[in-house]
Amino acid sequence: MPLLPGTVGLAGLLFWASQTVNALMPNATLALARTEGTAVWPLSGLGVPRSRRKRHISARDMSALLDYHNHIRASVHPSAANMEYMVWDERLARSAEAWATQCIWAHGPSQLMRYVGQNLSIHSGRYRSVVELVKSWSEEKRHYLYPAPKDCNPHCPWRCSGPVCSHYTQMVWASSNRLGCAIHTCGSISVWGSTWHQAVYLVCNYAIKGNWIGEAPYKMGKPCSACPPSYQGSCSNNMCFSGPKSNRLLWF
Repeated sequence: MPLLPGTVGLAGLLFWASQTVNALMPNATLALARTEGTAVWPLSGLGVPRSRRKRHISARDMSALLDYHNHIRASVHPSAANMEYMVWDERLARSAEAWATQCIWAHGPSQLMRYVGQNLSIHSGRYRSVVELVKSWSEEKRHYLYPAPKDCNPHCPWRCSGPVCSHYTQMVWASSNRLGCAIHTCGSISVWGSTWHQAVYLVCNYAIKGNWIGEAPYKMGKPCSACPPSYQGSCSNNMCFSGPKSNRLLWF
């Protein structure tokens, strides 16, 4: 079905924008169960370039994406007892770049999805800030119902009243404390059967991988009351915070 100017449908949901077209990929990184070793993500050998070259994202956009994620994480409701402060990870950014340049509107590469979470967004037209490309992820919050502790016996139910909530839950997954994104302009890309030209493609990768079925994205409670021991009780802006080094981009 051809796309109408200014609108695109996703499971019955319409996104409206002025002089733009924006689309979301349903998050395909929902995992059925945790298994041994899933916290380890060996990017070597998974098609991730090691060399440093001109990046597909500016330092300004890196900071904007990171700050926005931490803003959303700090303001969850109900409040989170174990929300970890998110930092930039260049390895994740390089893996996001490697996938974005393929101009494939799907999650991938498949061998990497076992180890990282991933959110995708694509945009046709002008935009003022990279944050505009991810706001629709956080806006899924209005459709997500945090499971009551009494309902997690032992597995938590998944309650989403909209077409998708998993972009938001990945953003606020407490232990997903590393982020790496890339932006690439695709000359042409197939999006649900239609060809988009000069489309801005955003790929964000997360570690540790979130969206585990049967688990809540975070523990409900007083902010920082259940931080992992490695934080040694340090807290900043409602998030577990490991110190000054966490307040800058990490380069590897």
